[in-house]
Amino acid sequence: MNSKEQQEAEFRSFTAAHRTMLRRQAYLLCGDWYQADDLVQTALVKLFAAWRRVEPGGAPAYARRIVVNVFFSHRRLAWVRRERASSDTPTKRIEAPQLNVDARLDAIEALAVLPPRQRATVVLRFCEDLSVEETALALGCSTGTVKSQTAKGLKRLREVFVHPAVTASTEY
Repeated sequence: MNSKEQQEAEFRSFTAAHRTMLRRQAYLLCGDWYQADDLVQTALVKLFAAWRRVEPGGAPAYARRIVVNVFFSHRRLAWVRRERASSDTPTKRIEAPQLNVDARLDAIEALAVLPPRQRATVVLRFCEDLSVEETALALGCSTGTVKSQTAKGLKRLREVFVHPAVTASTEY
């Protein structure tokens, strides 16, 4: 097996092992499974282009950072800012019913209220369980920024959960 074939095999193996985690992260960032799939696909294309330069131990963190960057880039597109989500959802069979589904949906809805940077910080810190330093590395910012964005995001989430009728525009 030549080097190129070996790199492709390693990338396929990495993708199989980490795609679900990346998709979940993307979903928590954007709140839409279809958009999450698009974000992950775009991130994986970018990762594949850089795969020969990526250290195997750092690949998961590098992939998470690409997902976050793709999310931020996607939010900057004019057509995305004009797009409005509908409260009508297609009827869909839930394959693996979970306990506390309502609480989980409320949390997803509350995350959607946060601006993108706060949402990314909260998702990486509390859903992906990254440290402040790892989150700063993933977002390409300082640890102070992570701390302030986390504090602002948590404050806003508390407001949403205490006063569910209080909503904010998701345009920033």
